[in-house]
Amino acid sequence: MKNLVKRGMPYRRKIEGRTDYLARLGLLKSGKPRLVVRRSLKNIIVQFVEFNPDGDKIISSTSSKELTKAYGVKGSLKNIPVAYLTGLLAGKKAAKLKITEVVPDLGIRKPHTGGAIFAALKGMIDSGIKISHKADSDEKSVFPSEERLKGDHVKVKNDYEAIKNKIIK
Repeated sequence: MKNLVKRGMPYRRKIEGRTDYLARLGLLKSGKPRLVVRRSLKNIIVQFVEFNPDGDKIISSTSSKELTKAYGVKGSLKNIPVAYLTGLLAGKKAAKLKITEVVPDLGIRKPHTGGAIFAALKGMIDSGIKISHKADSDEKSVFPSEERLKGDHVKVKNDYEAIKNKIIK
């Protein structure tokens, strides 16, 4: 209790375990917009966030719900191929806003190698946005394999290649 009074109360979000302020400071020092990728219970959300002293400002936001409305995707909206297409769509939106380089903000939860979050990052890279990552080697790549990005493992089959071509055009 002695140290608590000397240093003051810690931040509420730090107490709740929702924000790692040391990691956040490292991301903000780059001066680039942050790419925030979150997986909810039903969707994948990709946002471009810029720091503002009054509070972070969301520049652009893309949800996997947009794929059902505009491109006719059926089935789950949080699997790996849909995450890839959501990242690709978000990258095309970012290109229109003149965003060329971002820093990925994966959040406080530990991301799984080859998961949906990394599929969204792969979609961003394929759309032309620069994201710092290690060069791909087949053994140690954090991105999902091409078979999983194409949706070979999914029960509800969509024509992901045709949807990808529509997004790219």
